[in-house]
Amino acid sequence: VQLQASGGGLVQAGGSLRLSCAGSGRTFSSYAMGWFRQAPGKEREFVAAISWNGRSTDYADSVKGRFTISRDNAKNTVYLQMNSLKPEDTADYYCAAAARGVGSLYRQNGVDYWGKGTLVTVSS
Repeated sequence: VQLQASGGGLVQAGGSLRLSCAGSGRTFSSYAMGWFRQAPGKEREFVAAISWNGRSTDYADSVKGRFTISRDNAKNTVYLQMNSLKPEDTADYYCAAAARGVGSLYRQNGVDYWGKGTLVTVSS
């Protein structure tokens, strides 16, 4: 599975962005998908995950109530809607795929495939 993230950019605090991650391959719909982020000088951290069928989602505490992950398997795409953005949300955002389910996406070593990052910058 090859993943391509897009949608990053510069936004003011309180604003919104929607990230997209397009996947290739006929097996995309069988993977749990997730988003991680990495701020300058910090470790990559889990943000959100969604099961292969979209019925189960989970979020880091820092984004709960503000971010929403969704997927469209017909389009081989997963989304991250980010609302009420804060300067501390500034980071490179990476999409990820895991064959072993949502639980595998809580840590980096559970990821099978990574996309390249897309930069989100939130100004104060």
